[in-house]
Amino acid sequence: MKFQVIFQKNAASAHSPYQVVEQSSGQEVEWVNNYLDREHVRRLANTSLRIYAYNLLHFVRWWESIHHTGEITVADLTESTLLDYLRFQSNLQPRPSAASINERVADADRALRNAFPDAPCQVAHGFQQTFLQRKPMGLGRPRVAISRLRVRQPRLNIVPLSVDEVARFWASFHTARDLAIVGLMLMHGLRSAEVLALNPEDVLLSEAQLRVRGKGNKLRFLPLAPETTQLIDHYLRLERPNPCSQALFVVLKGPAHGTRMTPAGLRSLFRYHRQTTGIQLANPHRFRHTFASDMVRAGMSLPALMKLMGHADIETTLRYVQVTPQDVYLQYARAVAQCIRPLPGNPS
Repeated sequence: MKFQVIFQKNAASAHSPYQVVEQSSGQEVEWVNNYLDREHVRRLANTSLRIYAYNLLHFVRWWESIHHTGEITVADLTESTLLDYLRFQSNLQPRPSAASINERVADADRALRNAFPDAPCQVAHGFQQTFLQRKPMGLGRPRVAISRLRVRQPRLNIVPLSVDEVARFWASFHTARDLAIVGLMLMHGLRSAEVLALNPEDVLLSEAQLRVRGKGNKLRFLPLAPETTQLIDHYLRLERPNPCSQALFVVLKGPAHGTRMTPAGLRSLFRYHRQTTGIQLANPHRFRHTFASDMVRAGMSLPALMKLMGHADIETTLRYVQVTPQDVYLQYARAVAQCIRPLPGNPS
């Protein structure tokens, strides 16, 4: 029995466009799809639903390899179900990353809780701890925290691209469309999905502003650098085909001419330029990290950077910031020069 994820573009409004089904018969894996439908009703983005679907597909395939079915009943679940699933992933070769393992276990946990609220697997992965949450005016109500089952994740340390690497990669592009895409990532910190979701009306060239739809469909307005404004204006006037789709960045050649660029198309574009330049670390997320590092070194405050990058929590912004010992020394020297005054002489 084989399972797969299918995408239903015209799914009913109450149903997730992504569903997990049995490959030969098309029969739904009901407990999985009920969870996906619930998350869809909560207005989660399709990108998140797709990730959930594939993570749960991985769990279903593991479950089927042991029980020879994708369906689950309360009687099938034990206190070691999720722990067994974690062990299975830890023994795979090549071994998935810690982040992937934790994400899959967490998604399986939530979906099983949704389908089987009284299942014993709820308490298999941790312990409960009661504590008092301190409020500004004193102690608040007791809260119960549940320690989740997860493997230790090493700290993510992404090294930004050097000035020379950025210059070489930038010089390999020859169209205003491609240069504008790279510029939005490098000079404005946009995610690749945010770039692909842009429409012409999101670009306010006269005001040098850009309207971006981030995670959770949250809107933010960003200032446009003069270089980026010029590239986008050149692309709109001279390169963007007419007529075409409502997307800002569209395919310029081939059968898909005039349609919105896809994530696969963007990956292919970057892959080609990595091969031609030899800069293997050049990818959209690395450009976003390079933007964050450059802004911090230029003196931008973390709260301002958090708003530019569309983070809901400043802790997320800190993950993108790598401060070297030289940075610490230079900032300390600058602060000392500005703030510390000569001490008054000792009275005789």
